[in-house]
Amino acid sequence: MNTPFLYYQKHLETYQLEVEKLYKKLTALSLYRLLVFVVTVFAVYWFFYMWQVAAVIAVVGVIVFVKLLSKHTDVKRQRDFNKALVAINKDEIEISKGIYYDRNDGSQFQDNNHFYSVDIDLFGRGSFFQFINRTTILEGAELLANILKSNNVNGIEVRQKAIKELSSKPKWRQEYTATSSMVHVETPAKHIIKWLGGYNAFLSKKIAWLPLAFTGMSAILVGLILFKIIDAAFIGYWLLLGLGITGGYLKKINHLSQNSDKVKDTFRQYALLLNRIENENFTSEFLLEKQKKIQSEDKKASAVFTELSKALDALDNRNNLISAIFGNGLLLSDIKSAYAVEKWINTYGNKVADWFDVVSFFDAYNTLGNFTYNHPDFVFSEIVAKGTVINAESLGHPMLDKNKRIDSDLIIENEQFFIVTGANMAGKSTFLRTVSLHIVMANVGLPICAKATKYSPVKLITSMRTTDSLTDDSSYFFSELTRLKYIVDAIQKEPYFIILDEILKGTNSTDKAIGSKKFVEKLVASNATGIIATHDLSLCEIENELKQVKNYYFDAEIINDELHFDYTLKTGICKNMNASFLLKKMKIV
Repeated sequence: MNTPFLYYQKHLETYQLEVEKLYKKLTALSLYRLLVFVVTVFAVYWFFYMWQVAAVIAVVGVIVFVKLLSKHTDVKRQRDFNKALVAINKDEIEISKGIYYDRNDGSQFQDNNHFYSVDIDLFGRGSFFQFINRTTILEGAELLANILKSNNVNGIEVRQKAIKELSSKPKWRQEYTATSSMVHVETPAKHIIKWLGGYNAFLSKKIAWLPLAFTGMSAILVGLILFKIIDAAFIGYWLLLGLGITGGYLKKINHLSQNSDKVKDTFRQYALLLNRIENENFTSEFLLEKQKKIQSEDKKASAVFTELSKALDALDNRNNLISAIFGNGLLLSDIKSAYAVEKWINTYGNKVADWFDVVSFFDAYNTLGNFTYNHPDFVFSEIVAKGTVINAESLGHPMLDKNKRIDSDLIIENEQFFIVTGANMAGKSTFLRTVSLHIVMANVGLPICAKATKYSPVKLITSMRTTDSLTDDSSYFFSELTRLKYIVDAIQKEPYFIILDEILKGTNSTDKAIGSKKFVEKLVASNATGIIATHDLSLCEIENELKQVKNYYFDAEIINDELHFDYTLKTGICKNMNASFLLKKMKIV
């Protein structure tokens, strides 16, 4: 069976061999260049007094040298591309072994006021984001974070199909990621979009003919001088005239050059990525929609981006002193290049945001496709319109080792509420996060860590990790009440799946018991669906009063003076607690 691990091992070896081969080729090309240079210099010196022969040798030598240099650049690019592919496959092998804590953990996307992200370890060290993230650009990482936080219950099956298709294209995904990772982007896409949107052109359409006419006149003057019809001094005056005309626009051209210099690499990178998207065959509705977004009747987006890259490169040549003097003095090259850049901005500037969005989309969705490919034993949720919210067989936490993970069956109906009790460390919190991730992943369109699951889409809201805030001058208890109020207000507007862990911890046990019971009764009266984990066994009495409430528990046993957990969800109320035992076992009391 060709498992993901075997795929990564095989391709790691393939790309490593290719890198070695290309490295040898680069070494050979460097030696050839040196040889051509030495032979050309020696030959020109040898035939120096036969200037016609020496000139031919010099021209041929320069041509061969430039061709070898161009070939060297191409091979170097291929080597770097394959090195990126080596790194990608190495990373996948490392991550499959649980080594990923040095990767971007998405902490910058954490939102303490979000519906669930803080409670379920969506971001931060060891988080779900850190585990799955393979994005290579900032905008892709932002989009991935927003997808995970979106709480979007619409269009799940459309997203599933897109993710399935990308999962089936590991080679394309890796090549896309390798291409994206090769260029360091100095300026974020949103800054570029803002710059393009607010750009005011300073060169009118009437100016377009001037560099062409001036270049033609320069050619005529050079011809007249060669035929000795006019004095060579005229070219000097003409040169000063050209520099004077360019000087009139110098300040504005400098400003354009400074801004455009920061975006060159971004456009070069995006052109390569757009080209990969354009030339791939997609079948799913969502991917075709994104691909269509970058297609137009006259030119492909990648070709349009390449046009701008060339115009920016031409403008960058002004940094060469010789090119700046003679290019501007005889050809008005700065005006010509600046006009080409401005013409591009006027024509395509309003479309750039869409093209950038598509690149970010594939960067983010490649992560989702990669996660799906890495977990062939996970299953996509069967989406049902109404009824049972979750009907999962052997549901487990997607980040736990499958050889050690204990799975549980879960069936929870709409407007049903579970009270889960259990000893410390018995698995309550892990279970709550498992259910939470089931909902989040299913809504995103990802496969679930289960043998089978039917799911009626619902938004998630949680209260599991409330903290006090010195900045906001709020106590732990007040912060918790604020969170519970947030939940109550939210469920009045639309349905949510509510997950709570040991609420009202900031008050005494009697007050907590009374308050917890009243809160659960409030949720049930609001037709809410969800789960609450608690150590308060008195809360379980609500099952006798409300048919919507069911009791479940995680057990712990003391066998041969050792604590044992089976981490299995059972029907009923937990009777075995372990705090006293652990205090004695650890010789605390």
